[in-house]
Amino acid sequence: MSAAPPEPVLPDASPGQRAAPDLLCHRPALRVDARAVKESMTFAFAGGAPAGALDRHVESASLPASTWDPARFAQHVFLQELIVGCLHFTSEGRTRIPSPALLGRALSQPPSDRDTVELRREIFRELTGSEALRRDLARAYAALRRWVSQLETISISRREGSRRRLDILVAAKEAFDALADGFAGARSGLARLPAFGAAVRETEAYRRLADLLAYDEELATLEVRIRVGADGHVRDLRALSIRENSENRFYQSPIGRVVTKLVMLWRGYRFSDEELLARYVNGVFDGIEDDLVALVQLLGDLEFYLAGLALRERARAAGLAVCLPELAWPGAARDEAPGRALKGLFNPLLLATSASIVACDIATEHHDATVIVTGPNSGGKTRLLEALSLAQMLGQAGFFVPAAEARLSSCHGLFVSLIEQAQADQSEGRLGMELLRIRSLFEAMQVGDMVVLDELCSGTNPSEGEEIFQLVISLLAELRPQAFITTHFLELAARLERERPVDRLVFLQVELDAQQWPTYQFVDGVARTSLAHRTAARLGVTREELVALVERSKRAHRRRGVEPA
Repeated sequence: MSAAPPEPVLPDASPGQRAAPDLLCHRPALRVDARAVKESMTFAFAGGAPAGALDRHVESASLPASTWDPARFAQHVFLQELIVGCLHFTSEGRTRIPSPALLGRALSQPPSDRDTVELRREIFRELTGSEALRRDLARAYAALRRWVSQLETISISRREGSRRRLDILVAAKEAFDALADGFAGARSGLARLPAFGAAVRETEAYRRLADLLAYDEELATLEVRIRVGADGHVRDLRALSIRENSENRFYQSPIGRVVTKLVMLWRGYRFSDEELLARYVNGVFDGIEDDLVALVQLLGDLEFYLAGLALRERARAAGLAVCLPELAWPGAARDEAPGRALKGLFNPLLLATSASIVACDIATEHHDATVIVTGPNSGGKTRLLEALSLAQMLGQAGFFVPAAEARLSSCHGLFVSLIEQAQADQSEGRLGMELLRIRSLFEAMQVGDMVVLDELCSGTNPSEGEEIFQLVISLLAELRPQAFITTHFLELAARLERERPVDRLVFLQVELDAQQWPTYQFVDGVARTSLAHRTAARLGVTREELVALVERSKRAHRRRGVEPA
């Protein structure tokens, strides 16, 4: 069933009631604190503001309801590193990192509302299919950034302050015009942008803004004739005509301006032209303030899509592809639900490195299978878990996933636990921390959640670890999870493959080439060895190399003239 079309923005709505051009929610809403944003804009308009003063309102914008808890996985999938290293984009020659706070929440808290997810996916589809729309998106974002930059410029003198406030209004008008004049033919949620821009243009406040800026730009037009002598010097300069912009609402005739000043002086009021202009400027700003609040929110919305397009381009530059996955939603019977399939899956975190990225294919017949992954150290198992976790998170958030093709099933939550690093204040040893990790999994998990565990039960001896491993596997099966678990308990994994003690167990192993080196592909089955000696040799931890290091240390000690007792 397709999502309902985005709700239109009514052109005749009053400024305070006009629907915000919301690109992250199916039902458009103003998701920033309007009062706080207005206060910040008022102070910034009056005298400037520190850089980032408005960005903090973008970061705190609310988002649609979600059942996902980022505390259960965000740190383990390196979400902040993904945003900073892989989702930055260029705007007018400057590298922009999207708001880690807002984008991080938008990605790690996928909407529970299916229509909202489909809204985002439709916008991405339309953007990828139209270079003109991508240009309009970049142009609109650049206009918004120029407006914010003008607001955050601090003036020094009173005269400079008046000019600065006019420049802010110029930038605001350019932002409204960029929305109104762009996105021709858009049928997705992008259509909200020109609808909003057109609605603003219909207001009296916008017309006052346009008239004031036109008056500032052109008070009068003067035609002159210049006579130049043989030596190149001006011999005569004569004004042929003077045409004043009398149709502008802010225009006053020369006599009218003189009379107004004389009347004010007679009444005891003394003010300059600059003070009068400042009053007009402030009045115009007050009239468009409600619509400017919506522009602040729109900054974060546009960054969501610019970040997605940046990921797409970065992947293409590396010879890889991203896609919008086929996404199955709850409702079908368990046996009728489609399985998981990802073709050309890669870890997007590697795009920020110089590493050569190898894509792989992962498929399971059922989406709620428990997949046990085995293979040698440095064979790509942990990177696979990160890629699978990120693909699920990004896909369910309505974002591109790091795969050429993908079929996923939505879930109520994600739990990811990679190998825990020791903490200075931890109260338990390695085994205790592993048991706490397992406990936290079952405390947080709901039926149908996705679970990703790296090196389960690696913190104790093999016999006890295998017993705990089997306990976890058997209990997880009752919750019908989408589970991916890596382990080096190869004998246990082989026995589980033979005996199949629980339903829907799937076994994948790292593929090895003819020389027993990992290909970073995954095939059915259980690995026979972890090839620890290969990893040791690669890292220089062989007996010969360690003996050589010991001998070097002893020789250095003897050269210092001190022999050990």
